[in-house]
Amino acid sequence: MERIESYKDVNFHKRIGLLIRDRSENKEDIREVASKALGRADARRMLNLGCGYGWFEEAIRGRLDLIVGVDVHGENRNDFLKAARRVSTTSLFVRSKLPAPIDAPSGFFDLIVAIYSLYFFIGMLPEVKRLLAPGGLFLTITHSQAMLQEAEEFFHFRSMRRTIERFSAENGAAVLGEYFPLVSQVDYENCLVFKSGDQNDLKDYVHFKREFITNDADRELVTKRLFDELHRRGVLKFNKNDRIFLARK
Repeated sequence: MERIESYKDVNFHKRIGLLIRDRSENKEDIREVASKALGRADARRMLNLGCGYGWFEEAIRGRLDLIVGVDVHGENRNDFLKAARRVSTTSLFVRSKLPAPIDAPSGFFDLIVAIYSLYFFIGMLPEVKRLLAPGGLFLTITHSQAMLQEAEEFFHFRSMRRTIERFSAENGAAVLGEYFPLVSQVDYENCLVFKSGDQNDLKDYVHFKREFITNDADRELVTKRLFDELHRRGVLKFNKNDRIFLARK
């Protein structure tokens, strides 16, 4: 797993989550869409890979026996456990840099999720397959490679593109098909909209992506160019089309 430092600042990460919600054209929460896709899956034991501060757990309805979250950033522990304990009898947080073995028997989990994270540790898929119970579900959400198309009008973000291309909306079904016999998908069409007066939000969004951006371009230069374009056009839109994959063992 790449160690993305902006993910360990829990309060800032939460602010970006709210920013994305507020700037999204699609007002349906993608977590609700994912829950509908799961249907009546009778999950009792869930593993969340790259769990962060518990963003996915915040939206869970119903109750589970166990939720285990794995993340490279120990700073996420308390907030993750707070979110998970609301909907599970037992909740555990494991600090680990993925891909890595998980200390659990084969077939132990009936639901495994990786939300906007699998492209950081694509080598985890053999372990996901081992840990998933027969008939269990692996739910993962990822971006479209087209998410970069508007920004790449001005800069070439090769580093971010290489990361997303490890597991994207475009290749996700083929990647999962190497490990699971049944793979389905649900598209979530969306874009982020920044209007005149939204410069602070745009600056925060660029700052959140800084570790990808600075590998290819100066972050301050990127921010200035986007500010100039926002002033000139009055509105900037960024592709935020995502895809939900469900893989059944």
